[in-house]
Amino acid sequence: MSRHLLHPRDARQSVCGLPAADIHRWDTDEPPRRDDTCEDCYTLLPEAARPDDANHPPGDTTLIDTLRRIVANRQHLKIDGVIVDMWSASVTLLIWDRLHNDKRQRLLTLPSHELILRCVAIYRHVTTTKGTT
Repeated sequence: MSRHLLHPRDARQSVCGLPAADIHRWDTDEPPRRDDTCEDCYTLLPEAARPDDANHPPGDTTLIDTLRRIVANRQHLKIDGVIVDMWSASVTLLIWDRLHNDKRQRLLTLPSHELILRCVAIYRHVTTTKGTT
């Protein structure tokens, strides 16, 4: 089960609207934000129901062009069933532009959401390591 945040004003409800009786695991360490939604409830958002803006099979280099379009337009898009926000796209491009071609080809063999998650993980590793030295 994914993380759920208890609603600050209603102890019978989570932030995303699920009844508290239906939730088995709570994550209340972080204060809830106005737009916070549990991972289980992303499929209930209206954005999740809309059709894909782009489809990119593994190995398709036009995925990078689509990510550049997200950053240029400052607008999220739904790629292969996953909503990609501007921050994720910009971090992916930041890492992508600094990789050697052989590493890029290895990343392109992954599905689009996995490629983005790997680049975000690299970014987090680099930024947290850089701050500790």
